[in-house]
Amino acid sequence: MADAAPLRENAANRDLVSIAEARTLAAHAKAVWPTLAELTQEQIDAIVDAMAAAATPQAEAFARMAVEETGYGVVEDKIQKNLFGSERIYTFIRPMKTVGIVARHPERRLVEIAEPFGVVAAIIPSTNPTSTTIYKILIAIKARCPIVLSPHPSAVRCITRVAEVMDEAARRAGAPAGAIGWMTTVTLEGTQALMKHRDVAVILATGGMGLVRAAYSAGKPAYGVGPGNAPAYIERTADVRKAVRDIITGKTFDNGVLCSSENSVVCDEPVAEAVKREFQAQGGYFLSRDEMDRVARVLVTPQRLPNPALVGKSAVVIAEKCGITVPAETRVLLAPLDGVGREYPLSIEKLCPVLSFYVVRDWREGCERCKQILRYGGMGHTMSIHSQNEQVILEFGLKKPAFRVIVNSPTTFGSIGLSTGLDPAMTLGCGGYGGNITSDNISPRHLLNIKRLSYEVTSVPNRFERASGVRPAASPTAAPLPPSNGISQAVLTDRIDRFLESRGYKPEAVTAAAGAAVSVTPSPETPRPAQIKKSTKTPLDFVCEDDVRRALGAGETLLVTERAIITPSARELGEARRVFEVAPWNG
Repeated sequence: MADAAPLRENAANRDLVSIAEARTLAAHAKAVWPTLAELTQEQIDAIVDAMAAAATPQAEAFARMAVEETGYGVVEDKIQKNLFGSERIYTFIRPMKTVGIVARHPERRLVEIAEPFGVVAAIIPSTNPTSTTIYKILIAIKARCPIVLSPHPSAVRCITRVAEVMDEAARRAGAPAGAIGWMTTVTLEGTQALMKHRDVAVILATGGMGLVRAAYSAGKPAYGVGPGNAPAYIERTADVRKAVRDIITGKTFDNGVLCSSENSVVCDEPVAEAVKREFQAQGGYFLSRDEMDRVARVLVTPQRLPNPALVGKSAVVIAEKCGITVPAETRVLLAPLDGVGREYPLSIEKLCPVLSFYVVRDWREGCERCKQILRYGGMGHTMSIHSQNEQVILEFGLKKPAFRVIVNSPTTFGSIGLSTGLDPAMTLGCGGYGGNITSDNISPRHLLNIKRLSYEVTSVPNRFERASGVRPAASPTAAPLPPSNGISQAVLTDRIDRFLESRGYKPEAVTAAAGAAVSVTPSPETPRPAQIKKSTKTPLDFVCEDDVRRALGAGETLLVTERAIITPSARELGEARRVFEVAPWNG
């Protein structure tokens, strides 16, 4: 017991150092934020270009460091993930406008202006350390947000190296020093101090459920990702050979450490035997009941989590650790199960090349089985369906509690936008099903706040004017919208004039300024009040343009309540022809 005191003291000192480091980095990032936020789009893009260019040639070195330090995954696959960040994600975000005016809507007289969210606290996992670091730095700086990284304690060295390379490139390209920061002494207390720091504006959390929950309880907006546990359903019309190949490809990529990799196979009974034969032909090994028990005892902890010692290991290594002899070419282990839940330990998210295997009667039973799997761990995340039946595919899209339903492709690659049209990303929101704020693949757009400059498009009468029958004063001449690549204000005004003339209006003189307000007067053909009979109907609470046209056709007024909702087109047409009659308020 005497030896425990120095250990506790050392741990306490590390906590204090980690907390102090987190506070310093957060404060420094906040101090440089105004400088970063004032950079032009060209300057930001030049910095992003430089960071991506610096990371790409280091993809292999980063991958080797990650495997050596963590023991997880496969070097060749981590190279591909690093390049996915520095090339594919970079190519996707490069054209995005993230500075100043990012959108104009002339028809609504609306201008959208981007503002950076603020300092980002980025939690980096040990399973995908270098690729996630590349990705989060790129999207944060693209959004003009300073970023502070909190590495997983078992991946500090490789994450630090990525941050150093990208920070050096960013500063050479004009980024202020401190825009990219990273913790080197990492403890749970230090990470919590970072997430809760008053200078942090938003959290990007990738990691285990405990960490994600801590991020959501830090009192800040947070983008977190829950567990995956993705089921892959093989429907009877599927191309069995391709389906099995896709599942094995996804499950063995980086030895299954991506949270969106397949964790279960659910197949229709009519093709079950063909599916089993194809798995065996492509390197699958079906475990016996006794072998499943052995694997479950070693792979699954009492807390129903994957054993870190087996995470990211190959199927052969896992079998050996569990005392099972399998062929040397074995790529995945498959465990035939009868159910989902605590009584079936191998139905959890496994983060290694082990798949649970289920047989169902038809797609309806398959639908329910996939729901059970997702509910046990994976709500809102990802699943796949292999089928040629478009109706069944649509049913799965409509019914499954997963926000990424990948069709005829590996979930690992489809979910992150590598083999599908989804936004390329390494952080995948699980929406309300998974307790997340969004179901999107996270991009720079999620680190921006949008201001909206909104011009008046409809004048609003007050209740005194409505009661007295006085028409509201015309809106003052509006300034034109800022120039855009869309239709010019002059052309738009001309089209409005011609449209109104086709409806029996004659536009009055329009000011020479583009975008000036257009006022209209009734044409000589417009029925005068004397020609219109007063309505004796019940006062209306809602009026659309068709209601006004019917009244005009019948030569009647429309009796409306004082608080009636009148669509803009109906109001414009009705007030011009004096169709509306406001019913007295009766309290």
